[in-house]
Amino acid sequence: VQLQASGGGLVQPGGSLRLSCAARGAITSVFNPTTMEWYRETPGKERDLVASITSARATVYADAVKGRFTISRDNSRKTVYLQMNSLKPEDTAVYFCHGRLYETDYWGKGTQVTVSS
Repeated sequence: VQLQASGGGLVQPGGSLRLSCAARGAITSVFNPTTMEWYRETPGKERDLVASITSARATVYADAVKGRFTISRDNSRKTVYLQMNSLKPEDTAVYFCHGRLYETDYWGKGTQVTVSS
């Protein structure tokens, strides 16, 4: 199983990006009930939870991103998304997706998001 994250890049303040994370090698019956999460990490700081989504599509957001970020999932594609709007320089970080599949914690390779003018 691999979590393949993509969609990062350089964007100006106020801009938008959408991150994707596809669970390759996981079967649908395993992916669908799994809570999927996005974390972010900046140098010298811990990896922090940004957003999570359960199988029932219940969502949780960090206070810093509420109202600006939206997490969603497409079970048919075994993919979770993070739509990031109104980006701020403090959103600059490496973003990681995470899911516990087959009783194992999987992390995607980080994708860099840089918000700068």
